[in-house]
Amino acid sequence: MAGRRGNYNSNGKQKEESAKVKINKESLSQALILFSYLKPYRAKFILSLVFIALSAFTTSLFPLFLGKMIDAASPGAAVPGMGSVTPQIGNALKDIHWSLNTTLILIFVQLSIQTVFSFMRVYLLTEVGEKALADMRRDVYSKLLTMPMSFFTEKRVGELSNRISSDLSQIQDAISFTLAEFLRGIFTLIIGLIFIFWISTRLALVMLAVVPVIAILAVVFGLRIRKMARKAQDQLAESGTIVQETFQGISIVKAFTSEFYEVGRYVKSVYAVVNTAIANARYRGAFISFMIFSVFGAIAFVMWYGANMIQSGELTMGSLTMFVIFSMFVGGTFAGFADMFSQLQKTLGATQSVREILRTEGEAVSLSHQLVSPEYKLSGSVTFENVAFSYPGRKDIAVLNRISLNAENGEQIAIVGPSGAGKSTLASLLLRFYEPDSGRILFDGRAADSFPLTQLRMQMAFVPQDVILFGGSVKENIAYGKPGASDEEVISAAKKAHADEFVSRFPEGYETIVGERGIKLSGGQRQRIAIARAILKDPAILILDEATSSLDSESEQLVQDALENLMKGRTSFVIAHRLSTIRNAHKIVVIDKGVVSETGTHAELMNKNGLYRKLNEMQFEFGVATQSPVSPVVGQLA
Repeated sequence: MAGRRGNYNSNGKQKEESAKVKINKESLSQALILFSYLKPYRAKFILSLVFIALSAFTTSLFPLFLGKMIDAASPGAAVPGMGSVTPQIGNALKDIHWSLNTTLILIFVQLSIQTVFSFMRVYLLTEVGEKALADMRRDVYSKLLTMPMSFFTEKRVGELSNRISSDLSQIQDAISFTLAEFLRGIFTLIIGLIFIFWISTRLALVMLAVVPVIAILAVVFGLRIRKMARKAQDQLAESGTIVQETFQGISIVKAFTSEFYEVGRYVKSVYAVVNTAIANARYRGAFISFMIFSVFGAIAFVMWYGANMIQSGELTMGSLTMFVIFSMFVGGTFAGFADMFSQLQKTLGATQSVREILRTEGEAVSLSHQLVSPEYKLSGSVTFENVAFSYPGRKDIAVLNRISLNAENGEQIAIVGPSGAGKSTLASLLLRFYEPDSGRILFDGRAADSFPLTQLRMQMAFVPQDVILFGGSVKENIAYGKPGASDEEVISAAKKAHADEFVSRFPEGYETIVGERGIKLSGGQRQRIAIARAILKDPAILILDEATSSLDSESEQLVQDALENLMKGRTSFVIAHRLSTIRNAHKIVVIDKGVVSETGTHAELMNKNGLYRKLNEMQFEFGVATQSPVSPVVGQLA
């Protein structure tokens, strides 16, 4: 069980470490391409950037007014001749003196304006980010839906879900939060440095000699702590995977009396988390202690140096207060950049994953509702000409080897053979989930690739052994075969599939929610819903893949009757293990090891001493063939 976890946590998500990429020219250029989604909203985006700058500027006025308030309490404390990056404007501002009341009013005016600017920057960036994210989700989801089946066989569902949810949310956070904080940090840093040099160049140089050292050490500690925290998260995810696997396979655990083994495995995983968390606590404790000592020590040193300047008449008390607050702004911004850098790495990893999806070539399917064009209308004739095929991930294993067969309009073609012979692969090729390696498939005498993929699939219906229903209502699942179908059409299809008789007994009727994957319905009920869905689609070609093999005798009778209604007047390919269900098929094709070994009717094949007769006799001998009483219609099939 443990070996299946790979690089994913219990929700199928990739580990956080693998989601981060190096920041370089290529990764940044990839990220900037995704910012094209901001173009429709660029006016509001630019306006939000203006509000970010204004918010940073108005925030920086608070320490200035606070310093002036302190100076107002000690009149005559202005000190001329202090170093300034803008001497005329700077000295003029230093010479301004306000009363305590005036300063308080200015502070509340500044706070009011800052509140408006902060609200607008958050509101506008959130609106732009959410709308751009919705557009991005739409495009990524649409692209995923167009991917070929080979793509889905190589990817986990959890990984694909993660691309749409976690990765895109990471990008949205970058637009709405990280970018805003980064720009705000830049503005705050620049404004803060201007102000501290305006207050005192000498004191600014003293402060800048201390702050970078603290900031660098904080970054080193922070990286180590985040690495340990990620390790703990991954270990916790592994313990969650153990719980998930154990409960999913609880019947096997109990049957093999492996409770002690699973408890041991879980305890080992949990204590690995404990050890990592304790180790991380040491680093966090050391980091917190270091930061308390360093930050307060640096403040004390700057205050001591500034106090000496006050005693010598080079600085006022209000100016020193301003300086300390601006220094905290600068130091806090330096420390924040480390976390922003980590967030940027994860965002670049997310954009890389999303870009890979958007750049991958998908199938040429239509993403808008279409009707069958008269030009591509099928009568139902199908021909396989020397078709050979190997799955993309196993090119060294030939699944089909130069298979040829023909089905005329309205014929029932049964495909039989041992497991792994290639029966279901024929169904996948018919639906053009894959393309043949050689040979070709013809529909009504025309090559399959001459039909638009959507037009071709619209005229085929597939009823699998393991029916997949969506989590909506019965009506929604039946109408999936024909979007926009009326209630009358849905009910008519349900009656032909013998589904109406049980659906009408539900308290909510056709509005009954079937649950995830149809879990609230029995196997026979799910099959009849799937058949109703196929009947409503009214296909020219029908593909049945073991549609009754997992049902009990009573359900099988009803499903077989529904299948007979479905197969009338249309070409049907019936993949079957229960040979009793296909004895009256127009043609039986026996496939063995990827080749057609026999073709003919049931009677013709039973007169030969071939594989079909051998399979029939084996099923009869071991009681596998369904000999139970069946409906008259089933008798035509069986």
